[in-house]
Amino acid sequence: MTKRIVVTGIGATSAIGGTAPENWTNLLAGMSGTRTLEHDWVQQYELPVTFAAEAIVRPEEVLPRHEAKRLDPSSQFALIAAREAWADAGSPEVAPERLGIDFATGIGGLWTLLDAWDTLREKGPRRVMPLTVPMLMPNAAAGNLSLQFEARAYAQTVVSACASSTESIIHAFHHLQDGLADVVIAGGTESAIHPITMASFASAQALSRRNDDPAHASRPGAIDRDGFVMGEGAAALILETEEHAKARGAKIYGYVLGGGVTADAYHITGNDPEGNGAARAVTQALDEAGVTADQVTHINAHATSTPVGDPNEYVALKKVFGDRIDEIPVSATKASTGHLLGGTGALEAIFSLLALRDRVAPPTINMTEPDPAVPFRLSGEATPLGDGPQIAISNSFGFGGHNAVLVVASAD
Repeated sequence: MTKRIVVTGIGATSAIGGTAPENWTNLLAGMSGTRTLEHDWVQQYELPVTFAAEAIVRPEEVLPRHEAKRLDPSSQFALIAAREAWADAGSPEVAPERLGIDFATGIGGLWTLLDAWDTLREKGPRRVMPLTVPMLMPNAAAGNLSLQFEARAYAQTVVSACASSTESIIHAFHHLQDGLADVVIAGGTESAIHPITMASFASAQALSRRNDDPAHASRPGAIDRDGFVMGEGAAALILETEEHAKARGAKIYGYVLGGGVTADAYHITGNDPEGNGAARAVTQALDEAGVTADQVTHINAHATSTPVGDPNEYVALKKVFGDRIDEIPVSATKASTGHLLGGTGALEAIFSLLALRDRVAPPTINMTEPDPAVPFRLSGEATPLGDGPQIAISNSFGFGGHNAVLVVASAD
């Protein structure tokens, strides 16, 4: 029998808030989390891009020192978001063998890896920490969450670039459907605002270069957009079967109805300009959810603010929704948060659920002159979604040609 899967807890830390409610309030207020980087290494390496969307609450402000020093920043963010989500869900009483972890990252313990390399070169092998590998491995966040919450059903990590945490939520949905767990902590994390990634993305012409105006650098859908903004942080959702949630009297944010995952097999960094892979992912997601394109009332677009990516996403959605795509309220929330890479899908899944709960599409800031090639219904103001049942899709597309689309519905 098909189970209904609900979300009962949320947690998030990003450039616009240290908790999920703060993120939502500041997103609706049109806050930009992008700021000039105040690090010596920006000048030391003469980086061509000098800004990013760093998490506004630093992990050392939240975690005890003895705990933080054993975790890469990516795992620190994951622990902060997951603890918030768990508490928000009422700390469910569930047997360890029925609690699972699906937690993603795009890169993993980058800071640990490169700091260890510097230590090896400068001080020799005896000074490399014995915990280096457990800290840098991409599955470190999932493993540490499993330890933290005594989750013994399973602990898995998806690594598919910017599609990672959307895929993890889809995996959690399927694991619950398959009866592998009653409750799952799902989400994603990233801490990759580092000289090497900033230099590499800049070299690839992927980052905005508005060094003189960082708050307005991320401009999805705008004709003068020039690249994305690096972000960081984590987001976590508590998913469980509706039966389990209602038996314990849990509040329900909304339903996860299904998801779609495809690959472009087109280019290692660019998505298919004809949008075929992305369109198939949307169609798969809607089919699994058992809803039609006409029932979708809101879209959280991937929309990174790159010159090529934004119009390609529009082409893909046009294949699925036809002319109706120009009528559906669309939000491009990376304009506010920056791009959290492997953590971005989970954060935007939370935004999608809250949009349906509050019946309002968040604003897309920095939209001055729209690009005719990206005629989404984007608005600089929060847009009412109206009455009746609400269904949203949240899109995530990643380097490697990964496409992941999540379908969620309001609780009422």
